Amino acid sequence: MGAQKFCGNTNTVSEVVTLVLSHEDCKKHDPGEGHPERPERYTVAFEAAMRVPGVKFIEAPLAQPNQIIRVHNREYYESIISSEPDEGLSQLDPDTFVSKGTVGAALRAAGAGVHAVDLVINRSGLNAFCAVRPPGHHAEPDKAMGFCLFNNVAIAAMHALGEHFLEKIAIVDFDVHHGNGTQAAFESEGRVHYYSTHQRSLYPGTGYPEEVGAGNIYNFMLPPNADSDLFKLQVRNSLLPSLRRCRPDIILISAGFDAHRDDPLAQINLEAADYHWVTQRICQIAGDCCNGRVISMLEGGYDLAALDACVFAHVSALNEAAQEQNYRI
Repeated sequence: MGAQKFCGNTNTVSEVVTLVLSHEDCKKHDPGEGHPERPERYTVAFEAAMRVPGVKFIEAPLAQPNQIIRVHNREYYESIISSEPDEGLSQLDPDTFVSKGTVGAALRAAGAGVHAVDLVINRSGLNAFCAVRPPGHHAEPDKAMGFCLFNNVAIAAMHALGEHFLEKIAIVDFDVHHGNGTQAAFESEGRVHYYSTHQRSLYPGTGYPEEVGAGNIYNFMLPPNADSDLFKLQVRNSLLPSLRRCRPDIILISAGFDAHRDDPLAQINLEAADYHWVTQRICQIAGDCCNGRVISMLEGGYDLAALDACVFAHVSALNEAAQEQNYRI
């Protein structure tokens, strides 16, 4: 069965599926020539996800202000909305730019995560991948940075807490860069547990093991030039046992693929198969503790060929987890 487009009433879905949420507005954000977070990333990630047999496409809505200000303060939200130029670029930090079309893309990216939470919790899909940009995990409650404007995964987590009254949420971040914004959003929020594996001494310079928040922050650092074996050892021996002990009601993933060996912005040597492996293990824990509920959101990944292979591997693992379920939605 090939990939299907599904934009109607999601309550009519009668099979366990992986949902792919996205919107073409996500390619309208253009931070300028030569910038690694370029519009082509959207096309590559979306098309790779849709090649996985049986996934269903859901159009991402625009996030609403009340959803965003659960994470970002209102003044910051309004500053982003008003920052879009009629032409050219506005610069928010050394790496983060706004073009005409950026605000719509950012609202779609945040809206994808919110809608995915609703769909997965309401059993319209077992799990979901949000093929969106700009990424989000560096965005702090009052600061844009590292290509990120709104913290998409944090907004999704707060929506799950506020609208669906979940008691415990886990965020697993395997982007090669530490998600300082996600950590900042939740370091005093014990209902959200944040697990990050990332390269040591890389941008943004945070994510040390002693940063534990309220006992809900778990940082696992890899040395430069770490390979698949070291990554798997760390995940198997440290991250996964901590995640299993958490027993969350839903697992969110900040899915950055920039630890791939071909990525230009880091020095970790993973292969696409490693992302299939780690996704399988996260889904296994989700199957044991939260009925398989997993929502993944695209973060980094800047070599286009590597991004294509990694997204396909990741979504394939999500889809395999969906197909293993024996109940009807």
